[in-house]
Amino acid sequence: MASQVSGKVVLITGPARGIGAETARLLAARGARLSLVGLEPERLAALSAELGEGHVWFECDVTDQAALERAVAGTVEAFGGLDVVIANAGISSHGTVAVGPVEALVRTIEVNLTGVVRTVCATLPHVTERKGYYLLVSSAAALAPFPGISTYAAAKSGVEQFGNVLRLEVAHKGVAVGVAHPSWIDTDLVRDAQQDLAGFRELLGKLPGPFGRVTPLRDCAEAFARAVERRQRRIYVPRTLAAAAFLRQLFASPLADFLMGRETRRTLPRVEAEVRALGRSFGAHSMGLGAKPGGDDAEKREP
Repeated sequence: MASQVSGKVVLITGPARGIGAETARLLAARGARLSLVGLEPERLAALSAELGEGHVWFECDVTDQAALERAVAGTVEAFGGLDVVIANAGISSHGTVAVGPVEALVRTIEVNLTGVVRTVCATLPHVTERKGYYLLVSSAAALAPFPGISTYAAAKSGVEQFGNVLRLEVAHKGVAVGVAHPSWIDTDLVRDAQQDLAGFRELLGKLPGPFGRVTPLRDCAEAFARAVERRQRRIYVPRTLAAAAFLRQLFASPLADFLMGRETRRTLPRVEAEVRALGRSFGAHSMGLGAKPGGDDAEKREP
């Protein structure tokens, strides 16, 4: 039996690595036609070639509206329309607000939240025309506070509520909106943090349930591909995060602050010292400032 995504045109942002790349592979195998939109053009070209004929790619920073609109126009020109958008592009800077730098903190919000808004605005007329589907990638960070990822959590919380409201605004037009909440996934982003920061590894090992678990990349990509096929409203990776979402108010309670505070008072100064010593604000494979992976610190390079 043919897949429900067979012949559908799917635009994915941030597909050069990790979740985006693996999801693209799964959807292409199920007959979708992919538009790969992101940075690292060599990797995009290689992935497009790997997927075979019938796919396109566009170099694009999701914070650049003109570049996004060119990519969308190129997609529609190549395929005649657009059915699905997976707003997946995301970054995470190292460290707390105290160790900044501010450029890295703000850039995280610009990519992870503003980039999603820009992506939706650039694609909405085409997705509406085909009564299509959006999958907006939030995070487990929107469900419970975790020290060291303040602006990442803020952005991902914003993505969740943006998706909730967008769903209401477009439902009568036949467009469906899903919001995904992956926890720690075995990607370059998580591996970079584990490699760079011993304090992060220690904190991760003390978190309860799904918040302390690293999920295999394939499992997350399968969940995303399934969400596209079923036009799902909520996606939790791992699925046990659904219970955490139901109980989310507990994670921001005074009791939770006390329990987490006991550990962070000991480990967070160590993390901040490690970030200062590292000399950069993003992981070695991050495209945080639109530069080459492993590039200069945010304070030394213009966005």
